Amino acid sequence: MAKRKISFETQLKELEKVITRLEQGDVSLEESLKLFEKGVQLASACQSALQEAEQKVQILAQANGDSQLKPFPGDNEG
Repeated sequence: MAKRKISFETQLKELEKVITRLEQGDVSLEESLKLFEKGVQLASACQSALQEAEQKVQILAQANGDSQLKPFPGDNEG
């Protein structure tokens, strides 16, 4: 049976739930470790999805003749 790919948005929402549960601090040590492991896996999957999207944008920009992507106006991230 093929593994169904979970969307970035679904993984991000699940990661937010894990973080909220950990921040509440009302889970056992064992449960905290399980949640932390799940959170690490979700964060890694989200990071991979973002990197893949960035690569696709770069490819599309280069195909359009843009050698470098420019930040959106007002974007303060550097």
